[in-house]
Amino acid sequence: MEPKQAAVKVAVVGSGYWGKNLVRNFSQLGALAAVVDSDPERRAAMREAYPGTAVLDSLAAVLDDPEIAAVAISTPAETHAALVAAALRKGKHVFVEKPLCLDMEEGVELVRRAEEDGLTLMVGHLLQYHPAVRRLKALVDDGQLGRLQYIHSNRLNLGKFRSEENILWSFAPHDISVILSLTDEMPNAVTSFGGNYLQAQVADVTVSTMSFPSGVKAHIFVNWLHPIKEQKLVVVGDAGMAVFNDVEPVDKLLVYPHRIRWQHRQPVPEKVEPQVIELEPAEPLKNECAHFLEAVRTGLAPRTDGREGLRVLSVLDACQQSLETGGSVVRPGLSEQGLVQERGYSVHPSAIVDQGCSIGKGTRIWHFAHIISGSRVGENCSLGQNVMVGPDVRIGNGVKIQNNVSVYKGVTLRDNVFCGPSMVFTNVYNPRASVSRMDELRPTLVKEGATLGANCTIVCGHTIGAHAFVGAGAVVTDDVPDYALMVGNPAVQKGWMCACGVRLHFDGGAAACDACGRRYLLADGRVSPA
Repeated sequence: MEPKQAAVKVAVVGSGYWGKNLVRNFSQLGALAAVVDSDPERRAAMREAYPGTAVLDSLAAVLDDPEIAAVAISTPAETHAALVAAALRKGKHVFVEKPLCLDMEEGVELVRRAEEDGLTLMVGHLLQYHPAVRRLKALVDDGQLGRLQYIHSNRLNLGKFRSEENILWSFAPHDISVILSLTDEMPNAVTSFGGNYLQAQVADVTVSTMSFPSGVKAHIFVNWLHPIKEQKLVVVGDAGMAVFNDVEPVDKLLVYPHRIRWQHRQPVPEKVEPQVIELEPAEPLKNECAHFLEAVRTGLAPRTDGREGLRVLSVLDACQQSLETGGSVVRPGLSEQGLVQERGYSVHPSAIVDQGCSIGKGTRIWHFAHIISGSRVGENCSLGQNVMVGPDVRIGNGVKIQNNVSVYKGVTLRDNVFCGPSMVFTNVYNPRASVSRMDELRPTLVKEGATLGANCTIVCGHTIGAHAFVGAGAVVTDDVPDYALMVGNPAVQKGWMCACGVRLHFDGGAAACDACGRRYLLADGRVSPA
């Protein structure tokens, strides 16, 4: 049966290799409002194929159009996080091709924003909308295969080669999504091995394993250096086995009621002819697009919603860690209970939180971070990869510390401070390796709402004022007033910033922010809210 058409209007972002298929399906469903693409040749092709549809080179017009309720994003994976965030900020429902994004912290933030704003966020895990996979899921749920024991997936082809992502991130998300659906649980351990043959830093072949708390094991073999195309999923239960072969033109799903009987304490297989499972003819992508439109209309969570996308991303992230460490066992960092663990905050398995620390509710601590004894971190903070805090450091609520930042003893961060990637704090003014000066620490205070840009340095013993903005690479050697904009080495003041992060322009001692409208007064070299 043809999926019901929708009144929801969708703009497709990216009309290339896969995006053109989204354009076709949303058009057939009566939902296509616009196509956005940066490539002139593709735009020309879209105008010719869809003469009644707006074809644009910029997303801005789409996001500002109140008639367009949703966007479907089919662009390179490294652009997903920024494009999804931009669409959600404008109140648009979002369909994004796999993977949700490339970074767990960004993924959690996208899901949080969508849920808080009541917006649909759906990830394009296409196999979940394939009639064979839906039927296979029903067979498993109904117990027709018995207790699950083992799942094996092959996704092999020659090309399409990529440089921005490896074979794991390009091919495996679909298989991970299906396996998580079939088992209805998260793995408690994964491993991944691979080889780089065409490009030094890009894996062309990977074999990943997933071990589940129930005892189920799964293998995923992905390869874009294979002479023939193969897309096969084998599911083994103690009462039967199923094979989904997507390259078969017909009879894509077979069930083998094989059993194992024991004779003289030895397992003996009982083989029987396979049963062909009849499937309803339907294009998986059209099912997927229709499902998205229905989710937008009804407000119900789609089958592959943001949280499902996060679970897949968590497994991908763990596989990548294992791949980079020669196949070490890694535990995925997302608990089955949700985005935040029951204790009220989340800590990636590779991070360390010493005894004697206090971590606030809703705080997220990411890969290889270390919170040293005596430190206190407030609520709803985000501490990125390789962040070190402590000992005895105080961090307020809502603080965001990006990757590769060390917050040493003597540094205090008040609420809503932003520390950019690889920025530097010091706590001793004239350090020597051979001379201990820990009794000469000079305290640094960063007041509420201040921003410290990427790669800037804050020399110890100074105060950074509330809502001040220190530019990327600046070296601060003196106190910084509230709302001041500081740039250079050594840093000098170049102006004033609103609390929202937009530069202020004073006229006669008064200013109103061009972005948010807040008003300020300037007197005696100091800025204060009006």
